[in-house]
Amino acid sequence: MQLIVYRLVYPLLWTISKLPWPLFYAFSTGIYLLLYYCIGYRKKTVLENLTLVFPEKSSGEIKKIRKYFYKHMCDMFLEMIKSISISNDEMKKRFRVTNLDKFHKLEDKGGNIMILMAHYASYEWANVIDIQTGFQAVGIYKPIGNKYFDRLVLRIRARFGSRVITTKETMEEITKDQTRDGLFLYGIAADQSPKINKAMYWTDFMGIKVPAFIGAAVLSSRLGLSTYYLRVEKVKRGYYEATLETITEEAQNKDPNWIVKEYLKQIENQIRKNPQYYLWSHKRWKHRNATIPEGATVD
Repeated sequence: MQLIVYRLVYPLLWTISKLPWPLFYAFSTGIYLLLYYCIGYRKKTVLENLTLVFPEKSSGEIKKIRKYFYKHMCDMFLEMIKSISISNDEMKKRFRVTNLDKFHKLEDKGGNIMILMAHYASYEWANVIDIQTGFQAVGIYKPIGNKYFDRLVLRIRARFGSRVITTKETMEEITKDQTRDGLFLYGIAADQSPKINKAMYWTDFMGIKVPAFIGAAVLSSRLGLSTYYLRVEKVKRGYYEATLETITEEAQNKDPNWIVKEYLKQIENQIRKNPQYYLWSHKRWKHRNATIPEGATVD
């Protein structure tokens, strides 16, 4: 059944990826209208999240942010489909790194690095960095249920030379890389909610005490990986700018919890500035009232 669904859907995805940009975004607008006004995909979750973290905003302001979010979300996920056929030159034009020289200085310095990202603006197009630097980009992701679509997602994310590994493989693969030749850049969006049984670090995010993933920070600290935040901003429809910002270049001397806290501060600054570009459809704050596991750190 999974294969049948894939074979039926893939030709449509390929056709969408080949649409000229004006038609492509007109199609995205149509999907937005269907998703928002007819299907109502996760509207309740989005409304709850926005109301929770912005108690000072009026219902009118919240609804306005929600509408802009859905428009952006449709663009972003369709842009991932566009990656099936987009050229390298077009990708570099639409996802520009503002301080590429910083990457080149890190190449000259040597050593592998950890880049923490957020589910904000366009995290899917960030793999274009791989074709602009001497680093081998390694993306970390969680597999999806349909194995055929999972392979498609892997192919899309690896199109520009990135190596993609699952969350379960992360510790083993990154540890092995430290003995391999070459320079490695690890990219992970670690701003979503961990399972409650793995919630061993709790801190404030958007003013609410919630658990946070610490795996990437633990690896940075343990392996001495200089750690950065990739701040991605949406310039206009279909165009993004990314800036590499330093969290710490002495991760071996930092507590992983400190790294996570600094990382979340970076995301929070972006969200407060332009909240419509964050992924509000995920239940990021679902554990806020849960019992904190014994032995967990609360900051």
